[in-house]
Amino acid sequence: MTGAPKSFPGPDRGERLQKFIARAGVVSRRRAETLIVSGRVRVNGRPATVLGTRVRPEVDEVRVDGVRVRPGPVRWVMLNKPPGFLTTRRDDRGRDTVYDLLPESLRGLVHVGRLDRATEGLLLLTNDGEAANTLAHPRYRVEREYRAWVAGLPSRDVLRRLVSGVKLEDGLARARRARVLERGSPRSVLELVLTEGRKREVRRMCRAVHHPVQRLERVRFGPVELAGLGRGEWRDLTEAEVAALEELRASGSRAARGGTPPGTDSRIVARRGRARPA
Repeated sequence: MTGAPKSFPGPDRGERLQKFIARAGVVSRRRAETLIVSGRVRVNGRPATVLGTRVRPEVDEVRVDGVRVRPGPVRWVMLNKPPGFLTTRRDDRGRDTVYDLLPESLRGLVHVGRLDRATEGLLLLTNDGEAANTLAHPRYRVEREYRAWVAGLPSRDVLRRLVSGVKLEDGLARARRARVLERGSPRSVLELVLTEGRKREVRRMCRAVHHPVQRLERVRFGPVELAGLGRGEWRDLTEAEVAALEELRASGSRAARGGTPPGTDSRIVARRGRARPA
């Protein structure tokens, strides 16, 4: 290839290949490592299967499954996910996914965590794969706030159990906060704040305390709140929201290294308005 270096940059030069791929928004860093060792990544036309490989984005040509990787400006998008859509890029059974709700130009974004098919509400997507992986990882304890419509009226003892810990098949699960927003006989509305993001965690916790979920909506992720978007609508995050997520990411990284736990008091409420057309 004309102009391409004959060898990859040495260990002290360039950027780690998996980090570059994640920063370009192709996949998370962990997934990028899997792609590298499986031989699906090429640098300057040659297979790059060593995780220590470094590249210089301004010089080297990186391809994943034959597609050129080109990092662009960081993009953050909020989607108000409707029920009935899977949080995945594609489904072998042909079911609807959240990417079907986005224009073609946004279908390369990585989703930050997941919402199960029946759950609705706030879902963040970005082309910063490393940030997506960091914010979704349980070790960083990023708050997720939910509204849960549940059968019956949970007692104070039930709320205390949700906070102190409910035993699930994959270990003890705790809510950081649990309170009743609306009381009713056939069903009530709970506010639940969790920090781990385990699979179907809210539903399993509520079922374990005998108040199964009938409807579930995520209304906040970290400092960003859902407001002003109809079901299936999306919009770009504001500069203030992006800055708040970057600060949360930085504080979470410090906490993982033994520093101060990340703060979650600062919330940025989404601007009201329609999403831009697809």
